[in-house]
Parts: sequence; C-alpha cells; structure tokens
Amino acid sequence: MLPINGEMLPEYDLSKGVRGKYAQRYARGSNVVVLVPDAAKVFPNAETVNSSLRSLAEIIRRPKSPLTLKAAISLSVSLAPPG
Repeated sequence: MLPINGEMLPEYDLSKGVRGKYAQRYARGSNVVVLVPDAAKVFPNAETVNSSLRSLAEIIRRPKSPLTLKAAISLSVSLAPPG
C-alpha cells in the first residue's frame, strides 16, 4: 500500500545504504543478456557464454573463401531436413 503523504514506508530503510556503491562498475559498462531456458542449460555461466562467443567471433572474422557451386550444392543437401 502506498503512503498518502508521499513518504517512504518504514520497511524501506535505506539508512545503511552506500551512495554510489556500484557507480564505477556501471560506468565501465556491461551488457546484460537474459538467456532462454534451453540456452541457459548449455551456457550455465558467464564464462561459458563469453568463451563460446569469442570462439564464434573468431570464426566470423576469418577471411572468407568463395564458395564453389559444387560446395554450395553439397552444403545445402547436407543441411536439408531428413525425409
């Protein structure tokens, strides 16, 4: 229930709070990403997420070689759903 006079409720005691406790960390910046449950099972912590993303970024940055028509056809066949 909200107080009518605009004051904080007594249970919100901020007298022991520290002003700016996380300001420096916040200023450095961070990206928070919420994983869907099935991804969280594979990547249970920040270390596994970051390691995997670094590996993926390395693959993405590699120089690309032109894909021949034969390789493209072979790739599309191997990626096709069974049946």
